[in-house]
Amino acid sequence: MSDRLKPRLADFLRAARARITPDQAGITDEGPRRVEGLRREELAMLAGVSVDYYTRLEQGRSTSASTQVLDVIADALRLDDAERAHLHTLARPAPSHRRRAAKPQRLHPATRSLLEDLDTVSRPAFVLGRRLDILGQNRLAALLIADFEAMPAAERNQARFVFLDPHARELYVDWDRVAADTVAMLRMDAGRHPEDPGLGSLVGDLSIRCPEFRHLWARQRVHQRSTGTKAYHHPLVGDLTITYQALAPSDDPDQTVMIYDTEPGSPSAHALQLLAAEQSRPSGGRFRFRSAATGRADRRDEL
Repeated sequence: MSDRLKPRLADFLRAARARITPDQAGITDEGPRRVEGLRREELAMLAGVSVDYYTRLEQGRSTSASTQVLDVIADALRLDDAERAHLHTLARPAPSHRRRAAKPQRLHPATRSLLEDLDTVSRPAFVLGRRLDILGQNRLAALLIADFEAMPAAERNQARFVFLDPHARELYVDWDRVAADTVAMLRMDAGRHPEDPGLGSLVGDLSIRCPEFRHLWARQRVHQRSTGTKAYHHPLVGDLTITYQALAPSDDPDQTVMIYDTEPGSPSAHALQLLAAEQSRPSGGRFRFRSAATGRADRRDEL
């Protein structure tokens, strides 16, 4: 795969069109269909545009779609906010001469201090950058998920962890959903940064090494980091469910601070407190995690 990503409007529109059944669109289905989902003429009718215009747009032969036209197509395709934004990005990309090479991302000292402060109130937190690189984490996030800062720099990436580290498949109760959301977030990054060679290399490597990633990437789904819940099956403290919130530091729109929390007084909160207690132990203490990404075998004694 090329080191340069080239997200295609045609691929995104076809995939979105295939996800809508005639019944969902209120269209009478007459006989066998040669395509999944809606036909081009059906989608054009729902959007109120000509079949010829929509066909040219889907085939990449029209680059003059207005905001209004894109919005009615998004409505017809039933796109959510993240998908709608992605459609606009693909249909109206910035001129290539305006794009500059991205600078390496660094944590602002205030962001680093925030991570440390969250440790003191038993809240795991970490920072995602472009390509889902892990730019920093607090100690509790390392204990809950993985110690990314102990890994080689090239392996400090959420997508690599989810798809290539066997520990991730044991850790996430709903690994399939986590995997799908991870790929969808990378899709959003690809739309915003189509000429990022690092992202192209990451997608190419994961596509070769992991069939599940290759399948999910072909689905063309996109996802924006926001809020939600995530369930873990932790090898040391058992099952726990966290809520998460995504915050964007003002100095870098491509950084996201992920902050985890649990319901006060819940079994999940108790499990997190057990992990938090490990922060006060010396580094040679009672347990360490195994990282398949680094290949190091670590001890896991009982709490």
